[in-house]
Amino acid sequence: MSLSSPSSGPLVVLPATALSDLFRLLVADGYQPVGPTLRDGYLILDRLSGPEDLPQGWTTDSEAGVCRLRPREDAAYFGFNLGQESWKKFLYPSRLAVVQARREGEAISYQAVPHEAPPYALIGVRACDLAALAVQDRILCQGPFLDPDYAARRQSALIIAVNCTEADAACFCASLGCGPAVARGYDLALTELCDERGHVFLVQSGSARGEQLLADLPCQPVEGGQEERATAAIAAAAAGQTRSLATADLPGLLYDRLEHPHWDEVAARCLSCGNCAMVCPTCFCFRMVEETDLDNTTATRWREWEVCLNLDHSYIHGGWLRPSGKARFRQWLTHKLAAWLDQFGCLGCTGCGRCLAWCPAAIDLTAEVQALREI
Repeated sequence: MSLSSPSSGPLVVLPATALSDLFRLLVADGYQPVGPTLRDGYLILDRLSGPEDLPQGWTTDSEAGVCRLRPREDAAYFGFNLGQESWKKFLYPSRLAVVQARREGEAISYQAVPHEAPPYALIGVRACDLAALAVQDRILCQGPFLDPDYAARRQSALIIAVNCTEADAACFCASLGCGPAVARGYDLALTELCDERGHVFLVQSGSARGEQLLADLPCQPVEGGQEERATAAIAAAAAGQTRSLATADLPGLLYDRLEHPHWDEVAARCLSCGNCAMVCPTCFCFRMVEETDLDNTTATRWREWEVCLNLDHSYIHGGWLRPSGKARFRQWLTHKLAAWLDQFGCLGCTGCGRCLAWCPAAIDLTAEVQALREI
């Protein structure tokens, strides 16, 4: 398999020392670079001023119920997998003002709250997260109900993707066809090579914006063996994944076992904390909250992230549709892997493994599906 894609530009080499030039060009073009960085011992996504803000020389060890940072033996900029946060925090904010009502005397006026988010340059987007953005696009941009704020942020965003050359124990993107190699939807795609033979990025453009960036960077031709090494590293990342999710007849499997006692076993461990849904890159559930100012002249309606693991999420007309933890966990899992196919024509999971790593009870989505298959 060649690293090059017919739908992308030619493969070139960018020295790691030129990463600062890329940041400089992004800022000059009006983009706000955002990407992975370290804050208080956590790997998060935040604004970046340059490559010095990237977690160079760090890697992640993720497993069900575990996500740890540790130093690497090299100086790779992207030698880790995923932290807790996903890119939707920039494109689908966790809290967004929607409408304001103002009272002047006896008159009340209503006005939509405008938003002017900066054009973001998303740096370091992995294949599973790129696939998750495509899922959110289907729902928020291409469905019957357009989310204008998401659409505006998404259209202005520039995506610099990174192919994974290592896998964490929580990863299972390969079984879903969502990684570890990026396929489409990016402006630039990087593959990092960092060893005794040098520190470089193999780069491809996937759009006119990406081509323009490469034209202004000190790129070099690919040297002998570099593409083969990159391709082999990506293939090793896929082969190294120890988890998988079999997708054959998932809706039928889950719908046919809605009342199976195995759901009680899982519910006995589930804390209904909602971590799995909060860290999921495709979840989009929300609630509306109204707040008034102190002098009671302005009221603002806010859209806030919500998760179906919360009891109040299913509250309708004086009662709860899913009063038990069992019902709520079952709703989350069957929605991701069955109802999404019915509603949107795709799964609500891309195999990133965040829900496994950030579950305090170490509940493994892939293991629960397999257990239901074997019953």
